[in-house]
Amino acid sequence: MTKILIVEDEFAISQVLKAYIVKEQYEAVQCFTGEEALSMFKQHQPDLVLLDVMLPGKDGWTILKEIRAVSGCPVMMLTALGDVEYRLGGFDGGADDYVVKPFIADEVVARIKAVLRRSTSLSTSRQKFGSLEIDFNGHLVLLNGEEILLTPRDLSVLLFLAEHPNRTFTRDQLIEHIWGWDYEGSDRAVDLAVKRLRKALAAWPENEGEIRTLRGVGYQFHVYE
Repeated sequence: MTKILIVEDEFAISQVLKAYIVKEQYEAVQCFTGEEALSMFKQHQPDLVLLDVMLPGKDGWTILKEIRAVSGCPVMMLTALGDVEYRLGGFDGGADDYVVKPFIADEVVARIKAVLRRSTSLSTSRQKFGSLEIDFNGHLVLLNGEEILLTPRDLSVLLFLAEHPNRTFTRDQLIEHIWGWDYEGSDRAVDLAVKRLRKALAAWPENEGEIRTLRGVGYQFHVYE
């Protein structure tokens, strides 16, 4: 059963989220303080985390950083801070989605399903690009034989680009394919995802391939034949 960790200090909100999650036949685990979040995460090994930003003690940004240090598990941020700069900060920190309070619980559930689909969607092959190996079916990225941990969103970007090597995609095309047609944020989220991918793949030799920027056009997973 899919397990979701709810990290939310407001009991009423947490209970509403739990009720809607359980209704979808997911398992819900609740956590009410920042201090408990990482230990609860390690204990329960959830498939997705709903993470409030404003928590007593450790805030959501700190917890997100701690989770990203050990896992690529999908994380959806919950917060009243709806400005674009905060959303971009969340995506830059590795969040997979960003839900602004007050929210409609049905929308949160729909977003949960979308994030889980992205993290478990399947392709059909395993390919090597020099020292970089991508298992599209198993959602596994290996560089020099070692696994590279990526968030589901960043992984989706890499898989999509790598499925179409040497083909250029605009930001709008990437948003449509990865974020979805109803995404309301800035296209800078694409730039931030690519920036994180380049950092994660820094040891990939340039003579084997790269994520290339074509100014004024978009991005390309460029590999050498």
